[in-house]
Amino acid sequence: MNRRHIAFDCEGAQLIGTLDEGGEPTALLIVTGGNEVRAGAWNGQAQFAARIASAGFPVFRFDRRGVGDSEGVNTGFSDSVADISAAIAALHAAAPQVTRVVGMGNCDGATALVLAKDARCDALVLSNPWTIEGDEGDEPAPAPPAAVRAHYLRRLRDPRAILRLLRGSVKIGQLIDSLKSALQPAPPPSTLAQTFARELKAYAGPVSILLAGRDRTAQVFEASWDKSDPRVRRCAEATHSYVEAQDWLEAQVLESLRA
Repeated sequence: MNRRHIAFDCEGAQLIGTLDEGGEPTALLIVTGGNEVRAGAWNGQAQFAARIASAGFPVFRFDRRGVGDSEGVNTGFSDSVADISAAIAALHAAAPQVTRVVGMGNCDGATALVLAKDARCDALVLSNPWTIEGDEGDEPAPAPPAAVRAHYLRRLRDPRAILRLLRGSVKIGQLIDSLKSALQPAPPPSTLAQTFARELKAYAGPVSILLAGRDRTAQVFEASWDKSDPRVRRCAEATHSYVEAQDWLEAQVLESLRA
């Protein structure tokens, strides 16, 4: 596998991207979430890109304006359409055999792809979409009631959790508060969730929505999403970055690339 670093322009600012080369005409564009650099936490995205490229698919990831090695002012995920558009153009210039681009984003990177209607990819892989008002890294949203109920159902199937309860190792006050929250009705969708749904409905390409069962962001998203949506794929034991489920994540992405 060959890896190249590429500089490209975005409205007068120099952005830096990394291309893991592959010979296939379909490429993966990774849009990072939050203010994460293109390598990802603990170099996770760089490693994931190498795995996908080893299957023959080019992978391009980049730092948007004001993040990592890129110049400019960081205006956040909701105003990154120019960055994504410039990255798609840079990918095509660096890998001219590419005729189809699959955009992949985790958390607000997924939401950025949906909001970027003037920089559409040919297909989307949306992981744990961010539908909470504010930016990733703000005060965590409370777990929706359905997620709390699912948590306690898992605990009831765990003999160790039952033993801890019988031994008095569980704080009863906190347990009671959690059980009360589990009985509450689901909150109404946020404004961002409604915008996300509207923009995704207008998108004509193939979509996969990947949800990590132990991730709060995914739980909040799923609480206001259509439970019967056939595009949703769930990995029950995965956390936000799929550190426990890299093989599952790779299989989902390769399926979209090969479609």
